[in-house]
Amino acid sequence: QVQVVESGGGLVQPGGSLRLSCVVSGTIDSVNSMGWFRRTPGNQRELVGTIDNEGRTDFADSMKGRFFVSRDKAENTVYLQMNSLNPEDTAIYYCYPNVRRAGLNQNYWGRGTQVTVSS
Repeated sequence: QVQVVESGGGLVQPGGSLRLSCVVSGTIDSVNSMGWFRRTPGNQRELVGTIDNEGRTDFADSMKGRFFVSRDKAENTVYLQMNSLNPEDTAIYYCYPNVRRAGLNQNYWGRGTQVTVSS
């Protein structure tokens, strides 16, 4: 079984910052790429960013320069640093690691963490 747990969400004022964490645990061989996406109050799903096994990152255009992803491979943890937040960043943020388990690669999902940007 694989567990994916996000944390770090909350209420922040416009212009503020938050750091989200995602921990992958369970019976796994390894974690390949890890990524984040978000679901907005209008129920739109948006890709936020990804980080591969080599540490290369990619982001949606609207988040480049504001959001940063890093990972601790030893701890199977990925971080999302979000700066210069604005109300349009309000969403539930989900982590989706690609996990190798029993010889197969598969995506898993967490339950998400709520981020609210408001004054």
